[in-house]
Amino acid sequence: MIQAIGEAARAASRRQAMADTHLKNRALEGAAAGLEAETELLLETNAGDVDEAKTQGIGGALLDRLRLTAARVEGMASGLRQVAALPDPVGEVTAGFVRPNGLRMTRFRAPLGVVAVIFEARPNVTADAAGLALKAGNAVVLRGSSYALRSNLAIGEILRRAQVEAGLEADAVQVMSDPSREAARALMQAKDWIDLLVPRGGPKLIAAIEAEATVPYVIDGAGNCHIYVDASADLDLAAEIVVNSKVSRPGVCNAAEKLLVHQSIAADFLPRVTKLLGEAGVELRGDETARSFVEELLQASTDDWSTEYLDLVMAVKVIDSVDEAISHVRQFGSGHTEAIITRDLEAADRFVRELDAAVVMVNASTRFTDGEEFGYGAEIGISTQKLHVRGPMGLEALTCERWMVQGSGQVR
Repeated sequence: MIQAIGEAARAASRRQAMADTHLKNRALEGAAAGLEAETELLLETNAGDVDEAKTQGIGGALLDRLRLTAARVEGMASGLRQVAALPDPVGEVTAGFVRPNGLRMTRFRAPLGVVAVIFEARPNVTADAAGLALKAGNAVVLRGSSYALRSNLAIGEILRRAQVEAGLEADAVQVMSDPSREAARALMQAKDWIDLLVPRGGPKLIAAIEAEATVPYVIDGAGNCHIYVDASADLDLAAEIVVNSKVSRPGVCNAAEKLLVHQSIAADFLPRVTKLLGEAGVELRGDETARSFVEELLQASTDDWSTEYLDLVMAVKVIDSVDEAISHVRQFGSGHTEAIITRDLEAADRFVRELDAAVVMVNASTRFTDGEEFGYGAEIGISTQKLHVRGPMGLEALTCERWMVQGSGQVR
């Protein structure tokens, strides 16, 4: 199965790489219109996935990630249109110069070829990842979870149909119908056909990729995201940011999982913010000092500091200084997104420079680590590694840079 998918994707990728911007945009616009036109069918199909997931004991944040709504379908369509409106990176010249011997050196962007994505639960990834890959001149192979299989196939069919209607290859979009671990493993090792693999999932998937993948990959890793409320913070602003970061959508990787509060403001801030979080249904776990200010906090365990909850749970710790905050995040952060709330420019500067995270927010919600918020229309993932890209991955991350050297008979 993987061989057939890979061969079809490779062949289609050559046509996609040569497609002009107009045709690629036409396909994306057509896919967006198709999603909107078939919203009712998509919701009905997704409801079947949701009902089946419930019978398997799936609930909470995972079920929320799986569920489609009319607004989320519209969000997928909007994302595709935003990608269509972005400048085409293919062929963009990134450097050019002439050597003393007269050779003209030009560096330009080109498609990677075939991009594969393994993801869990969220059917909107099907549209987001495909849209970006196709606009960047690639074919895409999508392997979602069994929970969302029917939803993913339905979205994929709309994308494939739009490709054909635009005069491009349907096989540039491949949605795997086999959601088994064996199929995922085969995809991880399909080095004859896959140029880049982006895994979007939990610790088990990431561990499997690191242990078994033979294709190049970029890890979309865990988001054990911290918010540090500094001594100089505007407490009203801080409370609003903390609640938004945790509550607006707790089951995603850019949701805040840990709250660090400077001891000088803890007596004032902690009762206020924990009340707001509690009213929103958040279970709060604190260290001994935090619990001395808010007795209702549950006792945090050692494991809490390194756990990505992806749920309405948050751990709270009182910190003595910005140095301690930086030290704590260095020890337990996952390299995704960290935030500082402060009016102290020096503290903000240190937090940004001394933390090795893909994104550091200053006086803003962690929820802004998102491809659409970065102006990418969507993202194919959020890289927590350093090669070849870091943070939200947009169109440029799905290209490589090649060279053209023009001469007039020079020899060496």
